[in-house]
This record gives sequence, structure tokens and C-alpha cells, in this order.
Amino acid sequence: MTPYLQHTKEWVEQFVIGYNLCPFAARPHRLGRIRYVLVEGQHLNRLTDKLLYEARYLLAAEPQRTETTLLVHPHLLQDFDDYLDYLYAAEGLLQQWQMEGLLQLASFHPDYQFAGSSPEAASNYTNRSPYPMLHLLREDIVEQALLYYEHPEEIPERNIARMEEAGRDQLMAQLRQITDKK
Repeated sequence: MTPYLQHTKEWVEQFVIGYNLCPFAARPHRLGRIRYVLVEGQHLNRLTDKLLYEARYLLAAEPQRTETTLLVHPHLLQDFDDYLDYLYAAEGLLQQWQMEGLLQLASFHPDYQFAGSSPEAASNYTNRSPYPMLHLLREDIVEQALLYYEHPEEIPERNIARMEEAGRDQLMAQLRQITDKK
């Protein structure tokens, strides 16, 4: 596993699962059902090609083997505004590829910032990751998970509270510790 993917896996373990940011992540992680894909290169068409390939792969895969995919693209879309522009375009591509309603995208970026928040706000760490990435989720799996979770609409508020409790300095140091490993 490349350092980029290893760092991403550690981030999933320490942040996503460790802080329980996604209450549905622990099981597929434990069962090895999260696909980690590195998008190498510095051309957006490479990312778009990989997004289409992985979307098709995820839809064809048995859920018992692959539930979700993280596309890690460390050399692309470093600027958060550029990333958001691409995310918007990628959502349009899913619609164009007739995958809307089957797949959804979640977004993670090292400089993630919620609209109206300060760049230094601890709340941004709910979506801050070691590298820019796109998270492809199967909507049927999401819907199934939501059936057994009380008050899923409260997840974002709980996550923000967890990040604020941990504090920006701790979160920043923890994320830096992950990416400083060789």
C-alpha cells in the first residue's frame, strides 16, 4: 500500500472511526469493504476517468466485497475552491452517467472549510483529510444503514461538537502525525 493510501487508512481509523464521525464506517472497515484507490498524475481527465471506472466498479461489486470507495488524489485539486468546482462537476457527471440515485459523493480535503466558518474552526475537521479525495457511496447501503440509526439528521451537529471538544490544535497535530509517517 502506498504511503498516500496508508495515511488515508489511518485517517479513517483515527478520525472517521475514532471520533465516530461516520457511525456506519467501522463495520465496512473491519470487514475490509472499503476500497482505497490512488489517482496518480496531475491531469483532471485522469481523475475523471478513474471516477467513472470506480463508479462502475462499485455498482457492479457485491456489497459483501466492496461497500464504498475512497479516491485519493494527492497531486490534484490542492486548492479548496478548485476542489469544490470539481466536486460540483463530478456530481453532474454522476447524473450524466445515469448514476444519480445509485451513488453519491462525499467530500474530504486538507483545507475543508464549511461556508461561513473560520478556516481555523475545529468543526472543519469533520471533513478534513490528509489529501484531497472523493468518497463514492452506494445509496442502497446508506439507506440500509440509516434504517437502524436513530436521528441521523443529528450526526453533523454531534460531529461538530466532537471536533470542538477535541480542539483544533489536537486535531491538527493528529492529522499532521498521520501524514508525517513515511
